[in-house]
Amino acid sequence: MLDSDLAVLYGVETKVLNQAVSRNIERFPEDFMFQLTWEECENLRSQIVTSSSRSQFVTLNSRSQIATLNLKQGDNIKYLPYAFTEQGVAMLSGVLHSPTAIEANIRIMRAFVGMRRFINENAKLFQRIESIEYNQLEIVQSQKKIETHVQESDRKIEELFQRLDEGRTNPKEGIFFDGQIFDAYVFISNLIRKAKKEIILIDNYVDESVLNILSKRNENVNVTIYTSNISHQFKLDLEKYNSQYQPITIENFSKSHDRFLIIDDEIYHIGASLKDLGKRWFAFSILHCSKELLLNNII
Repeated sequence: MLDSDLAVLYGVETKVLNQAVSRNIERFPEDFMFQLTWEECENLRSQIVTSSSRSQFVTLNSRSQIATLNLKQGDNIKYLPYAFTEQGVAMLSGVLHSPTAIEANIRIMRAFVGMRRFINENAKLFQRIESIEYNQLEIVQSQKKIETHVQESDRKIEELFQRLDEGRTNPKEGIFFDGQIFDAYVFISNLIRKAKKEIILIDNYVDESVLNILSKRNENVNVTIYTSNISHQFKLDLEKYNSQYQPITIENFSKSHDRFLIIDDEIYHIGASLKDLGKRWFAFSILHCSKELLLNNII
């Protein structure tokens, strides 16, 4: 607010107000009071005019401060006015001696004392609130650490179970005894489901039960069967199968005595034909040889 407005507010003349400020200038640092420039005064005169009151009310935004100026039309600025911040307005109540200034100063002092009493009386409450906020922050941080630890533990447990499942469903070698028909069927079915690109079966004895097992393959997995005994009935079965499902290719091949099942790049040696799984003892194992070597010899 400007000095002229504050003079009206405190019930003194503007000259008296400025004299009191001059006598106590050390009480009014730059963040309490500053003097406008001529350019700022001229800018104030050019602001919006309210015709109903024939008065001009403007807002000054200068040096990060805000001041309100009340000028009547036709007034001439004879001196550079002072603008007072909130702290400066409060300080004026202590250096002026008008009844209004004295009353304002009393209220300010009472408010200050009351605020200090409130702070002193509630110091423990403030400390308690601060302690609660600190504890809440620690709890949140602890919860985040726990969540991270749980997620990491879950990941490791899942990875462990995955490895156990892989080891259980896809052993490297083993023996099935007579009567383990279902166990052998599940084992071969899991191998078929494991394929992602290609399945190659080398087996001289195949029938529609082999087609049933191969139907468990994933989508877009190519299947080729090499066999020496392609019966007329199997051709009919294969034709019906291929009319409904992704086609299986069959090739005549009579050079192999044993059975082999290639799942992508893994080669399994199977001791029994897939159609006879579990009817008699048979062993299986993974061969550590090149898939290309095996296929080149087939050709």
